[in-house]
Amino acid sequence: MENQGNENVAAAAAAAAAAAAASVPNVAIPSAAATIPMALPIHNSAPAHGERPEKFTGVEFKRWQQKMLFYLTTMNLQGFLRQTAPTVAEDDTEVQRRNAYDAWYHSDFLCRNYVLNGLDSTLYNVYNNFKTSKELWDSLEKKYKTEDAGLKKFIVGRFLDYKMVDFKTVVEQVQELQLILHEIHAEGMQLNESFHVAAIIEKLPPLWKDFKNYLKHKRKEMRLEDLIVRLRIEEDNRQAEAKTVKGKMEAKVNLAEPSAKKRKVTKGKPNPTKRFK
Repeated sequence: MENQGNENVAAAAAAAAAAAAASVPNVAIPSAAATIPMALPIHNSAPAHGERPEKFTGVEFKRWQQKMLFYLTTMNLQGFLRQTAPTVAEDDTEVQRRNAYDAWYHSDFLCRNYVLNGLDSTLYNVYNNFKTSKELWDSLEKKYKTEDAGLKKFIVGRFLDYKMVDFKTVVEQVQELQLILHEIHAEGMQLNESFHVAAIIEKLPPLWKDFKNYLKHKRKEMRLEDLIVRLRIEEDNRQAEAKTVKGKMEAKVNLAEPSAKKRKVTKGKPNPTKRFK
C-alpha cells in the first residue's frame, strides 16, 4: 500500500509539471554560437609589438630609421609615412566616406606620435609642428640623409688611414678593419670579398712583411675566412716561437748568474799566504 501511494504522488507531480509547461508559450532560445559573430575574432591578449627603438639624438640616422620603420611595421602603420592626407569636402554627407576619412587621420595621428616619441626632447620640439606622418618623415630624411653623405666620406677616410701595428695582435686588428668595411657596406658602397682580402693583406704590420709578400704572390683566389684562419695560425706560431726564445734567454741568464756570484766572492776573499812587513 505504501508503494502504491508513492507512485500516485509521483504521477500527480508529473502531470502538474506537464500542465505548467503547456501553459508557457514557446520561446526560441538562441544558442551561444549564434550570439557571437564568426567574422569578429576574439583576442585574449594585446598583439605583441616590436621593441621600441632608442631616442634619436641627431646621429646615426640610418640605423634609427630602420629600427623605427620595423617598429611601425609591427603595428601596420608604416604605410602612413608615404601617404598623402586624403581630402573630403565639408558638405560631403556620405557616411562611409566620412568614416574612412576619420579612420585614416586617427591612424596617421598614431604613426606621427610614435615617430615623435622616438626623438630626443630637443628634436621633438623642432619637429612637433608637422601635421602628418609623411611631412615629418620627409623632413627628417631631407636633413639627416644629407648629413649621411658626409658620413660616407668619413668612413672611407677611416679605412684608408687605418694601419696595423706590431704591438697589437693581428687577428684583433683584422676584426677592427672588418667593422669599418661593414660600415662602408651599410652605407650602400658595395665591396666584394676579393677587395676585403687584398685590403687586409696590404695593411699587415711591418714585422709581417715576409708573410705579406707570401700571401700576395699566391695565385689561387683566397676567401676571407681562409685568410683569417691563416693569419690566426701564423700568429699562434709566432707567439709560440717567441715564448721558446724567451725561455732560452732566461735559462742562459740563470746559468750566468751563479758564475758571476762565484767570481764576486773570490775577488773579495783575502789572500792568506800574503805577508806584510
